[in-house]
Amino acid sequence: MEQIKEEISRLKREKNAIILAHYYTPQEVQKIADAVGDSFYLSRLAKETKHSILVFCGVSFMGESAKILNPEKKVLLPEPQADCPMAHMASVEKIKQMREKYPNLAVVCYINSSAQLKQYADICVTSSNAVAIVKVLPNSEIYFIPDANLGHYVAKQVPEKNIIVNDGFCPIHKELSVKDVLLAKKTYPDAKVLVHPECLPEVVKLADYVGSTLEIIEYATSNHAKQYLIGTENGVLFELKRKNPNKEFYLISNQLLCTDMKKITLEKVRDCLRDETGQVEVSKELEEKAKIPLDEMLRLGKVIQKEIS
Repeated sequence: MEQIKEEISRLKREKNAIILAHYYTPQEVQKIADAVGDSFYLSRLAKETKHSILVFCGVSFMGESAKILNPEKKVLLPEPQADCPMAHMASVEKIKQMREKYPNLAVVCYINSSAQLKQYADICVTSSNAVAIVKVLPNSEIYFIPDANLGHYVAKQVPEKNIIVNDGFCPIHKELSVKDVLLAKKTYPDAKVLVHPECLPEVVKLADYVGSTLEIIEYATSNHAKQYLIGTENGVLFELKRKNPNKEFYLISNQLLCTDMKKITLEKVRDCLRDETGQVEVSKELEEKAKIPLDEMLRLGKVIQKEIS
């Protein structure tokens, strides 16, 4: 294991490469990454970094987004077969029908989606900025794709707009049930319940806090409680425990496991960096179309941040 880590460090220096890892990857991958974060943070960092090679330890849509934002850089996926089912759960035909039905419609696309879907959107959002972005859009009608649960969460926070949700879902978060939460609360009655907005609306109602992966980490780090019940993928536990060694964290359900993210290993990171395999390719036409909503997300995100500060 140590030899592989040394090889990765050497290869990074030789090739001017940076390793970006999502919180849901295995902890040994997070440990060797130059940056660990959620989809929004990693997308922004990918655009800002000066490295010529980006090794993206995540699922395929993340690699696509990084390539679209950085067409001049080489983007490598250690495991090209790692995919997100939700990323494909929207119909282009339905998007076109919605545009015809609602002339003032904005198609808001969760960043957890394929480039094929992004190209038909007006703007992308993440779980951390979706509410803020939808609020400031001038459109009165919103078609939110592909995740229904995040769409329902946004609709509740922005009741002044007509938000129509798609029927996509995250298979991992969708499996978290009310029964799971109530059982966990019974076992740990003093624990704060923190869940991701990709969870079912009835689960979200039971939470003490709802937020993106990064926001869950930040909340647990700043809060004074000593115990937390976590309603998102189990990979986040590594960062939670690293930042909060004196606090206790428990998964609400042992089913919160993304098998695609767990396909990424140190060996695969080393191999893809050494051989420059798993290269992400996006056609010029698709790149130009899908870049528009991604750029708009980054632009509007900066505007919102300035207003907050």
